[in-house]
Amino acid sequence: MAEIDLHDPKRQAWFTVKTALSIMAALLLFFFAIDLMVSSIQKLSEGAAEAILLATSNPFTGLFIGLLITALIQSSSTSTALVVAFVASGAISLENAVPIIMGANIGTTITSTIISLGFINKPKEFKRAVSAGTYHDFFNILTALILFPLEYYYGFLSSLSSFISNTLFVPAETTNTISTPHVGLGFGTIVNWLVESIPNGFVLIPLAFALLLGSILLFRKLISDLLLIKSPEKLNLFFFKNDLKAFAWGMAITGAIRSSTITTSLVVPLVAKRVVKLKAAAPFILGANIGTTVTAFIAAILYANNTSAITIAIAHFLFNFIGVIIFFPIPTLRKIPLDLAIFLGKLTLKYRMAGFAYLLLTFFFIPFSLIYLNKNSFSTSTAVYETSSMVSGEKSMNKLILRINNTTNSGQWVEFANEEAGISNVSNKIQNIYFRDQVLFIKDRMLMFSKPGFCWDGEDSQGKYQICVDSIFQHYDISPSSKIDSVYFFSVKYYADSTGRKSEIYLSPLLPIILKKVEADTSGVLEIKKIVRLENE
Repeated sequence: MAEIDLHDPKRQAWFTVKTALSIMAALLLFFFAIDLMVSSIQKLSEGAAEAILLATSNPFTGLFIGLLITALIQSSSTSTALVVAFVASGAISLENAVPIIMGANIGTTITSTIISLGFINKPKEFKRAVSAGTYHDFFNILTALILFPLEYYYGFLSSLSSFISNTLFVPAETTNTISTPHVGLGFGTIVNWLVESIPNGFVLIPLAFALLLGSILLFRKLISDLLLIKSPEKLNLFFFKNDLKAFAWGMAITGAIRSSTITTSLVVPLVAKRVVKLKAAAPFILGANIGTTVTAFIAAILYANNTSAITIAIAHFLFNFIGVIIFFPIPTLRKIPLDLAIFLGKLTLKYRMAGFAYLLLTFFFIPFSLIYLNKNSFSTSTAVYETSSMVSGEKSMNKLILRINNTTNSGQWVEFANEEAGISNVSNKIQNIYFRDQVLFIKDRMLMFSKPGFCWDGEDSQGKYQICVDSIFQHYDISPSSKIDSVYFFSVKYYADSTGRKSEIYLSPLLPIILKKVEADTSGVLEIKKIVRLENE
């Protein structure tokens, strides 16, 4: 960037206006790219949509996807913005998105580690550089080691972020439904024109991704130039005066640049050349980890009416915030990532290839091994439904995918809209289910596999109801060649309903998927929805 004579009021004013307009343009490009991305995802074919859902339904695979994508593009801002877009479009559920966010946080640290390898010809500087470069790695890896099991077994982050989102914002539907809102900045017409002109998700998504990455890189350069980040030695003494100041500056600068990759990577040469000690630089890196979450919130603002989009942004913040709470205030815990980074630095001084081995192990071998070891921990069933309206006489077909974690007995129903009605084949409803102690939890409803005659009350958005176990069948025939054993027949009746609305549900504890559902009122049967084909993988 050319030097600006700040003593010349006219040049200073022009520089300020030009920079402000450029930043605004970069921000608008970011908004447009996110809007286009969401619309593009909805144009994916059914097969591609299913592949995304099945891949991300395994948390270990999701973790690696986030890690690998971020490591390749070296921008967690881009990958987290993509995750927000996928969640907003309904292509990925909140629970599947959380491991991707965790992986993105680990993947973004690869840049500073690679930069540290550039000092390999200077042994002592190399030791300090590796320590500085891997401190960010160890902080995020240790945080993931604590939070990933909690999320895997108990849904800790997704539940906490959902609670915060529903407390602070007006709750939307708890199922992820597809919608095509636009930013409200005049982009709707352009986005719709592009989607209609290029009705192919595989073309639109790379275009949206390129615009998204370009907007973030442009924004980053503008703010970096404005803050004179290209000459960090001028400001390092001010940044690292004390722990709180270093933490605040790391958070503020990263929030402005929207890139922890740049801010943490700048620390590496400073520590390598002994301009600053790693112990003093550590709070700055932790602050950068908080500051980088601003991108997800900016992306989520576009879909403020979509609770899931806001919730995943909150989950991203919580992951980093909880990590800071664990490893920053308590001196004993603060030393753990610091000591690990220093140990690896000393190891690389003795064995130069240790740094390369660490990179391969952390970012490739271990993630692939986790995916391989957990490949059979999930089971998948695909059901094709036929819905018959007794009122209009119309029939329609749609598909539902059941994905169950065999370890936790939790999973999802992913329902695809009716293609014949001209609706997109991206999943239009994702419902989380949980099965334990002969009780199945579906959305806000609980079904207990008990003896016939057993009843309980519940309440949903339509009012209070009573569910009873009416009877138990030895088996239910889906087709001449397919049947399910031990099928329970539940009856559901709403108390305060003048139409006498009621439902009949057929379900088996052996396969937590609705086999048949009948809707009726005092006039008779209104609709019958039943499985006509079932495939287990």
